[in-house]
Amino acid sequence: MPSPFDPSDFEDIEFKSSHQAGMRGPEAPAQVAQSSTQRPPTRDEVDHRVGEMQQRLSDLKRAQENLERERAGLEETRRRQMEYENSRGEMLEKLTHGIGLLEDAEVTARRDVDAMAGALADLRLSLERVQGLREDTWTTENFQVELTRALATLEHARMEWNSVRVKFPVVESTPEELAEGKQAAARAGHPFLQPQDWPQLFRLGIALTWPLILVLLGIFLVLLFRK
Repeated sequence: MPSPFDPSDFEDIEFKSSHQAGMRGPEAPAQVAQSSTQRPPTRDEVDHRVGEMQQRLSDLKRAQENLERERAGLEETRRRQMEYENSRGEMLEKLTHGIGLLEDAEVTARRDVDAMAGALADLRLSLERVQGLREDTWTTENFQVELTRALATLEHARMEWNSVRVKFPVVESTPEELAEGKQAAARAGHPFLQPQDWPQLFRLGIALTWPLILVLLGIFLVLLFRK
């Protein structure tokens, strides 16, 4: 005969099941997360990752090429700046030195021209006086006086001539000597006509060909940057 009091009649089945589920609840997400972290990547994930790496490598390569072009441009700018500074300093020195020498030469030349103009005027005056000597106008009465005057005129002309001859030796030059002097002056005015040694010829060749060298260098750099 069953007992009139059964303890199972007072158990809350729903509360017991929910309490047991609550006790097991925190362990379930941890197990899911642990299983997801241990899962190997799929083929699609690997392909995607490879594509990202390839894109990054391409970007880095383009950035490297851009930096190399920029570096080449900066190096060319630095070279041109150095060339500008060196050329400017060289030309300042040469021009200043040349101007000083030409100013001194100009002063000397002006002094020589003034002296030559004065000597030329004296020679012309002496020539007129010598040409003015007319023996046919002399008479017996004025012969001695005119002869003395003519000798004095000739002596004065000789003194003028000797003075000019000392100052300007060109007045005694022969036509052959004058021609040789003109040729020497022409060679002095044209250094290319003078004998040159090998270093001078080398510098002359560089001076004549450097524009062509710059053009070829520019073409090479353009072709290099287009690659």
